[in-house]
Amino acid sequence: MAAIRTQKEIRQRAPIWLAILLFANLVIMAVDARDNGTRQRLIRVWIQALASPAQSISSRASGAGSSFIGQIINFRKSAIENDRLKEELSQARLELRNAHETWAENERLKGLLSLKEKTGYDQVAARVIARDSSLWFNTITINRGTVNGVALNMPVVTAGGIVGRVIAVSPWTAQVMMITDEKAAAGAIVGQLSESGALGSVRGLGESGLIEMHYVSGLQKVEVGDYILTTGQDGIYPPGLSVGEVVQVKHGTATQPHQILIKPGAKLDQLEEVAVLLYHPPQRPAPEQTLPNVDKTRK
Repeated sequence: MAAIRTQKEIRQRAPIWLAILLFANLVIMAVDARDNGTRQRLIRVWIQALASPAQSISSRASGAGSSFIGQIINFRKSAIENDRLKEELSQARLELRNAHETWAENERLKGLLSLKEKTGYDQVAARVIARDSSLWFNTITINRGTVNGVALNMPVVTAGGIVGRVIAVSPWTAQVMMITDEKAAAGAIVGQLSESGALGSVRGLGESGLIEMHYVSGLQKVEVGDYILTTGQDGIYPPGLSVGEVVQVKHGTATQPHQILIKPGAKLDQLEEVAVLLYHPPQRPAPEQTLPNVDKTRK
């Protein structure tokens, strides 16, 4: 019975073994088969053909991933470069501003130095260190005082014109009342002293930042754009200093004086450096020395 069963199993499995042998033979033939032209194994060609779509998809995905990562790296590099350029631009602007401020300061100091040649008086250069904001900057404080020769009522000027006079002084600082203050005044003339008869006095108008000139005869010719100079008659400012320029005139008559408004020549709202003129007005002679027929022996 066992022998019969074994033969039966052999007959049943014979087709399977035959199929396996045929497939193995086919595989061996396929592996060994070669292309007549290139002599390449056909199985390799078939495998490459079957793998080509997958390789293409993989290559595209890899390329896209590499491109995306490359773009991220480039964006990061661009951001770093942009920040660096911004910092360099900011530094360049700061250096340019500092250079401009230095140039402007040098120009102002040159203007102050030239004042000595124009006025003939010794002077002390000073820097503005404080302003009185309660009266539209009509007073300022400078960093020079009695140790530098500054005294009460000395005139303070810039290259553009008069600023005001010293009204308080300490060893190292001084307070200056500007010419636009309502309590400030000075003797003035329209035009040159030797060429004009338009004499008067100027007084500040406070908050307006302008100066008003009084007592100029309506018979004198005064026009917008005329320059106003000091006369020296006030005992504070020496003669010939610039006060400012006429910006408005209401012409008077033979009995009414002109009403004149003046814009200060000094830029009072932008003061940084000024000069204190070490000016002492000449002593006025006593009345008994000038009046005729005065008996000087009488008490």
